[in-house]
Amino acid sequence: MSNPKFPKMLDYAAIKQQFDDSSPESPSESFSAPIESNALHFEDDPQPKPKGLTGSRLRSYAFAVLTRREYSKADLIEKLALYAMDRDEVLKLVDELARENYQSDQRVAEIMLSSQKRKGKGPNRIKLALKSKKIDASLIQEELKETDWNEQAYQLKVKKYGAKVEKEPKLKAKQIRFLMYRGFEIDAIIKAITRKEDEF
Repeated sequence: MSNPKFPKMLDYAAIKQQFDDSSPESPSESFSAPIESNALHFEDDPQPKPKGLTGSRLRSYAFAVLTRREYSKADLIEKLALYAMDRDEVLKLVDELARENYQSDQRVAEIMLSSQKRKGKGPNRIKLALKSKKIDASLIQEELKETDWNEQAYQLKVKKYGAKVEKEPKLKAKQIRFLMYRGFEIDAIIKAITRKEDEF
């Protein structure tokens, strides 16, 4: 038996309009397609960013950016230029931060070298990664020279294909292509794929 005190059907659209979509548990959301509304897109909107920064505000923002992670000089310039009033001011500020060692391409290069080596990348891929950040590879020239790339290439080859020395030309070619793609020099690659397990 229906209760005359309650309406037979609820007008969900009217309820939704009344509460201006503020309730995330609005009943209509369970039964209807999403309705285009600003309220439904708050979570998708990026956090408000500072705009038109100059002077101390721009400097403060630069420090805030650098406390989160290391930036190359080129990347920091582009990052700050997005929110600064004047690009020339950004260039002067970044030069100053670099002189005072708050920003350092040297540190970024060392971090990238360590990270790329952990990922099994050879010297050629590492130099390309540095170039993409507009960092001079000469900053870590000594570290590149001191790294045993023969050993790096061999360990990567063993991890991917095992310690067995392949005789089949197609399999050898496959290993060579893999190590070349990873950025190793051909000399290190040949040594890696021909090295026997008991050789040191």
